[in-house]
Amino acid sequence: MIAVDTNILVRLVTRDDPGQAERAAALFGRERIFIPKTVMLETEWVLRYSYELSPAVVLDALKRIAGLPRVEVEDDRSVAAALAWAEEGMDFADALHLASGRHADAFASFDARLVNKARALQAGRVETP
Repeated sequence: MIAVDTNILVRLVTRDDPGQAERAAALFGRERIFIPKTVMLETEWVLRYSYELSPAVVLDALKRIAGLPRVEVEDDRSVAAALAWAEEGMDFADALHLASGRHADAFASFDARLVNKARALQAGRVETP
């Protein structure tokens, strides 16, 4: 199994460097791939802010990559929950933080937007200290 960095996922999605995109695709074709959830987080950010892709396109790309047959995503349940909440309008980073903390009794944040969206989605106990 090989863990991959953000730039590998970005090449797969954007194909902005055809040579690297081909090498990334070949890697996914021949190896079992592990994607840390921090790489998923950074990839989402890079694709939205650096490449200016729409949130829907980015989320679709992340779901497709995570669903590839030889791919294992770290904490896949939390990542899947975060992707689902992001599809419902929550910021992906906020959603991943919230999903990753589900083992706790509650999630505290001063971010009113996150708190309100999490409550609307019934995404666990979220509070403002």
